[in-house]
Amino acid sequence: MPEYISSNDLRVGTCIEVDGNLYVVTSFQHIKPGKGGAIIKTKLKDINTGFIIEKTFRAGEKIIRAILEVKKAQYMYEDAAGYHFLNLESYEEIVLPEEMVGENRDFLVENLEVEILTYQGKCIGVELPPFIELEVVETTPGIRGDTASGGSKPATLETGVVVQVPLFVNEGDKVRVDTRTREYLERV
Repeated sequence: MPEYISSNDLRVGTCIEVDGNLYVVTSFQHIKPGKGGAIIKTKLKDINTGFIIEKTFRAGEKIIRAILEVKKAQYMYEDAAGYHFLNLESYEEIVLPEEMVGENRDFLVENLEVEILTYQGKCIGVELPPFIELEVVETTPGIRGDTASGGSKPATLETGVVVQVPLFVNEGDKVRVDTRTREYLERV
């Protein structure tokens, strides 16, 4: 039986189901016009596609609240069947297709701990840690005198993803990358 919440209770981060799709509320605004009932304008991010839509609800309207389960898992490997994860609670193997992993595959390294999101027993996605440390495998060599405030250069990391790094970063260095913005943060 689905759990319903009032549109008045929507907050940023609330997960809801609208027209059979799952969304996360990214912003909301209560509006009381001069006449008529109050409305709630929202921006919703589709969990599966990442697209953001705008939706308006009447005050007090009932909405299905989507309760996501989070399973801690460890990435093992990739093959023709998909991406293989080990559930760290039940020790079952979970295999996800490439389209479910999406761009997160660019940061998957062996033994990385991730969270697998499920809704009504069905896997809907993979949540990476916000920051990850990866080794630089290819970049142009740093030049003597390069400083932290200088320019930047492309660097290929061990997973194959290319990020912009400061000129002083060399092959073999470990760097911390923000998995949400795909940006270099610091050398480790």
